Amino acid sequence: MTRRPVYKILMAVALLAPVLGCEAQKSDNPLSPAIAGPIAGVEITAPRVLEPGEGIKLKESQQPITLLVENSSSNGVRPVAYTFEVSSTDSFEQKLYARSGVTSGTDGRTRVTVDRLDSGRRYFWRVRAEDGANSSGYSTSTFEVLPKPQLDPPAQRSPIDNAQVAGRRPELLVSTSTRNAAVGALVYQFQIATDVPFSAIVSGGERGETGSVISYTPDNDLATSTTFYWRARATDGETTSAWSAAQAFRTGAAPAPAPGPAPGPSPGPGNGGSCASANGQFIANCIMAKYPQYLAAGVSHNQRVSNMEFLRDRMIEAGICGGLDLAWNKKRGNGPHSTDALAWRTGSGHVEVVDIGLAYDDTGIPLRLTWGIVEGPSGYDPYPRPNCGG
Repeated sequence: MTRRPVYKILMAVALLAPVLGCEAQKSDNPLSPAIAGPIAGVEITAPRVLEPGEGIKLKESQQPITLLVENSSSNGVRPVAYTFEVSSTDSFEQKLYARSGVTSGTDGRTRVTVDRLDSGRRYFWRVRAEDGANSSGYSTSTFEVLPKPQLDPPAQRSPIDNAQVAGRRPELLVSTSTRNAAVGALVYQFQIATDVPFSAIVSGGERGETGSVISYTPDNDLATSTTFYWRARATDGETTSAWSAAQAFRTGAAPAPAPGPAPGPSPGPGNGGSCASANGQFIANCIMAKYPQYLAAGVSHNQRVSNMEFLRDRMIEAGICGGLDLAWNKKRGNGPHSTDALAWRTGSGHVEVVDIGLAYDDTGIPLRLTWGIVEGPSGYDPYPRPNCGG
């Protein structure tokens, strides 16, 4: 009677022995999920933070943000995964984003994309590597999401309120725009038009921000006695302000024209004695000094032609009084008189064409006289003998 219970106990032990042996074999496998604690000798390096780097400022437009790390290394046989966390505090008590079990990237880097974060705040993020039994230390960094960009139009300083400006290229002045931290380096854009809708723009350009006041001067002359409207705005290439309000200004009347020559095809014989010379460049310099009012810039084209003809005739007179055989030159040999050239019969009897006006048709610069032989057919047309009395 006493042998049967002992026999049952021995049989139970015998049946359990393979099972217990199997469990012991599983616990020796490093990949077994039954292992909960660290495995001795296994070391995992902390992943290296790549993006966003420490203290980086990100624009609202750059969301959603991707966290990027360089993969960890491990001397263990278990595969490594990553845990990413984002918080508004460095203690990570309140996690705004958390993701574990992120598989290692195949390019030596691992990345996750974070849910959209509130703008205008600083954030802390950290990451560590884990193999299920062992883990690395955390790598921690911070970044900031800038607020939504705010950029005001530049304030116009002058000219304003329909003020009359001096000259035909007025200086426009604006104060730098008010902006927040989300806005980068600014460029200021200017427009000048003859109408408020700015459909008839006559000048425009850009200027960089170099101080508290930005200046723009048109590259071209504006019309005289005209009302113009101007405006400006600022941009960093991504964010652009609204245009400032249109401000009006007026240009002054055209300067009084220089006295023109007497009526007729020529002013008639004059007194060339004071500049009389046989040296052409001396004559040009003397006539410029004697009649500076005929050299003025900013006159109309018709006035410039009239002034040039007057100076041409004075040079012819001075040359004749100095012993040169000068005359009007006929364009292309038989056309009307050249405005900025004259004819010179040399001692050999050959007739040369002499250019005497430097860029005379550019009314934006003062007129200058010269003496230069040019190629082309000459047309000698005699000039009336002047009074050479001094």
